[in-house]
Amino acid sequence: MPFIPHTADDVQTMLDAIGAPNLEALFEEIPPTLRLHEPPSLPEALNEQQATRLMEARAADYPRPLCFLGAGAYEHHIPAAVWEIVGRGEFYSAYTPYQPEASQGTLQVLYEYQSMMAGLTGLAISNASLYDGGSALAEALLMAVRANRKSKSKRILVPRTLHPLYRRVARAIVHNQGIELVELPYDPTGGHTPSEALAPYAGQDFAALVIPQPNFFGVLEDVDALTDWAHQHNILAVAVVNPTALAILKPPGAWGETGVDIACGDGQPLGAPLASGGPYFGFLCCRKEWVRQLPGRVVGRTVDLDGKPGFTLTLQAREQHIRRSKATSNICTNQGLMVTAATLYLSLLGPQGLEQVAATCHANMRTLVERLTQIPGVRSVFHRPVFHEAVLRLPRPAREILDGLLVHGILGGFDLSDDYPELENSVLVCATETRDETDLQRYTMALADLI
Repeated sequence: MPFIPHTADDVQTMLDAIGAPNLEALFEEIPPTLRLHEPPSLPEALNEQQATRLMEARAADYPRPLCFLGAGAYEHHIPAAVWEIVGRGEFYSAYTPYQPEASQGTLQVLYEYQSMMAGLTGLAISNASLYDGGSALAEALLMAVRANRKSKSKRILVPRTLHPLYRRVARAIVHNQGIELVELPYDPTGGHTPSEALAPYAGQDFAALVIPQPNFFGVLEDVDALTDWAHQHNILAVAVVNPTALAILKPPGAWGETGVDIACGDGQPLGAPLASGGPYFGFLCCRKEWVRQLPGRVVGRTVDLDGKPGFTLTLQAREQHIRRSKATSNICTNQGLMVTAATLYLSLLGPQGLEQVAATCHANMRTLVERLTQIPGVRSVFHRPVFHEAVLRLPRPAREILDGLLVHGILGGFDLSDDYPELENSVLVCATETRDETDLQRYTMALADLI
């Protein structure tokens, strides 16, 4: 966004307003030993044209690799209009409604976002986002423990097929509140959580069961059976979903006989670029009966005394608005800017556009797997259907192959051996709608040459 530096007069006016004699006085509390008395060796100032050429030259030294890496962060096409609009000052610097009555535009964006996410997940309620997918899961688990009055335990069943980082984040957040995460094994041939893995826990007291769809391996779980099993045992079902996949898969609100209780995930696929790891945002939706346990903000639509439509913060169950002891969440970050981008992304694509994106991702993944598994020594690890990721076993160490692909300018996938030692020499590969025939052929030929 445009930036205009302060003039000397601007600086002096601000110093006079706070009663400071000079800029140095603002830093007098910093011990002298920690202060830099001489500026570092800096090059001479460049004009705009020279600076642009320098940055272009440096960017050329680090060419953008062809990406077949997913594992929770996905490269999707983002229409140019999304960030052109998000970058406008009305959105860019006013995306958190601390003064709700004066933030009608921002509140409407959040209301539209919540409506879209509720429709996508098939659930009644959505909040106005959380920090990221991992922390959204942690909040969903805390919410489930509060909401499940039929359970007296703080135990939650979590499949090993759930994203490893999500499991770590959730454990880090909830373990100090006495919540125990019990891991479920996966089927070594299907890559899913089978009903046999749940059998030992039948009749035991658990607050919730986590159900990823698709799971970390890209495999589709038997979500109907898992959801019904949870409800038959008075356990709340918590879905962790990829929002893009929901354009073509059954929504969590329709899983099993009654649907899940809570759905969460990361909204990064909806308009957030791969910007060196973030920022992303977490989404959290639930059934209407659990709305009082939902952390964060909920925006509602109403009318004023003159009958004109307006928007307001209906529920504000976080410590910025109510007493800390009564807050359902102490996570402050709303990630409103990312939500604004997601709202614009979904608005521009519409239901048919998002479905086309998801279908193209799936088609590219099928084509890629078919071609790569024709290379001698490369085979699929799991036999069940996948969305846009799949696990392949290689004839040599995965790290060695991935390093070789990187030399060819290809991010070839995610090495699974650290998180899943039993999947030695296996990689998780991803293909989205951004990949075309040339990209798929290039990856296939490079991998064949290396092997």
